[in-house]
Amino acid sequence: MRRRNAFALLLLLLAITLTGCGSRSAPPAGSASCTSIILATTTSTENSGLLDYLLPHFQRQTGISVKVVAVGTGQALKLGEDGNADVLLVHAPALEEAFMAAGYGVDRQPVMYNDFVIVGPASDPAGIRGLRTAVEAFQRIARAQAVFVSRGDESGTHVKEKEVWQAAGITPAGEWYRSVGQGMGPTLTTAAEMGAYTLSDRATFLTMKAKGLALEMLVEGDKTLRNPYSVIAVNPQRYPQICYAGAKAFIEWITSLPAQERIASFGQEIYGQSIFFPDSTAWRQAHP
Repeated sequence: MRRRNAFALLLLLLAITLTGCGSRSAPPAGSASCTSIILATTTSTENSGLLDYLLPHFQRQTGISVKVVAVGTGQALKLGEDGNADVLLVHAPALEEAFMAAGYGVDRQPVMYNDFVIVGPASDPAGIRGLRTAVEAFQRIARAQAVFVSRGDESGTHVKEKEVWQAAGITPAGEWYRSVGQGMGPTLTTAAEMGAYTLSDRATFLTMKAKGLALEMLVEGDKTLRNPYSVIAVNPQRYPQICYAGAKAFIEWITSLPAQERIASFGQEIYGQSIFFPDSTAWRQAHP
């Protein structure tokens, strides 16, 4: 009997050891070893107030607290590459695809989208107001050498800006083109101070406009300026220390219909319109 008990105890200890040697995906979400996650995301989700609107509901429902690191998409992906975040909420499809192909991420899911707009001073020295395409607007700005402020931070917004310049056949350079290496909020503030143009996500612009930002939305509605957001878990096989259970719980929650409905309602009370639009698989299936 003692030998049987000793053998059973040995098997139990072995099972515990093997579990401990695995990734942090082993404990169920909300367990003692996985009660918090690090979310690396973009400045637009924080500056707009979306995360403050969403995260308390996730935390109440799961018991998992969320530490937000808001940076450009390029920096957020770098945090994932280095194993310094558990889950990412980002908006640069080409960079995301490279991240996934390199084996840094798993469980990539669409979450939502908004769009980019071109904003500038009311005086509109380049005469871009009401143009239908971003390419034509950028061409006019360059011809006029009107001051343009670039985020210059390899964020999703900066990546989109570079795509538009390339499509316009222009390599921006000179005194009129100012790269600030800042997030969306500081970039908009700098553009307002300089009476300059910039490319912004709609959500951050509307949020800051409501607080008195002295810029106007001049070009909008170009289909090429659609701005999709995805959620990605950092690969636990590459980084066993990450909280994969918590990351998975976050992905399942933010792509669920209740969370998607909250995304759809965000902004309606303040701006009279949604500023992010649900786009998860569950949402698409429920709203074909």
